[in-house]
Amino acid sequence: MRILITAGPTREYLDPVRFLSNASSGKIGAALAAAAKALGHHVTLVLGPCDIQPPAVDELVNAVSAADMYNSVLTRFDGCDLFIAAAAVSDYRPVHREDRKIKKSEGRYVLELERTRDILGEMSRRSRRQTLVGFCLETEDIEHRARGKLQAKNLDLVVANGPEAIGADRVDALLVRRSGSPEKLTAVTKDELAALVLKAAGAAKG
Repeated sequence: MRILITAGPTREYLDPVRFLSNASSGKIGAALAAAAKALGHHVTLVLGPCDIQPPAVDELVNAVSAADMYNSVLTRFDGCDLFIAAAAVSDYRPVHREDRKIKKSEGRYVLELERTRDILGEMSRRSRRQTLVGFCLETEDIEHRARGKLQAKNLDLVVANGPEAIGADRVDALLVRRSGSPEKLTAVTKDELAALVLKAAGAAKG
């Protein structure tokens, strides 16, 4: 099986030194890639800027912005069997990126933002046969919002958790499928979560 995985955050630059981003560590995406490779799959990992040591995979693609990640995924999506979108992609980017460092001045600085492309949503519209797995981090109504994402993007599986999972070694999570009750996971390691996600996505035996 050919598996395409995104991991880590993206950065949307305001100027040459400042950017919008998030606290994603990239750990779960790396754990997924390592577990999939250990199972004998062909693994491509598209990794945003983070401090982790990436696992040995068949292809490692470094991406910075949401646009970088979108383009990297787009050129590889048709050749994959399973797409796992574990990256925390920035939803917005500055409308204008300054060529020089923005200098401090009196008063407010108003930043205008625009939406970035919805990578998972667009790959879902392109899909012909791939299994699609999304991640959903929410601060409230986690199950309801995960199921909404599952339906809106026509996914096979959504892995849902809260912000306390960011950078943590053990996490609570819900595995939400198209039918049936969600599977609740408590205090699992990210390696254990990766194995369970791959099993639920049909990439592991047992």
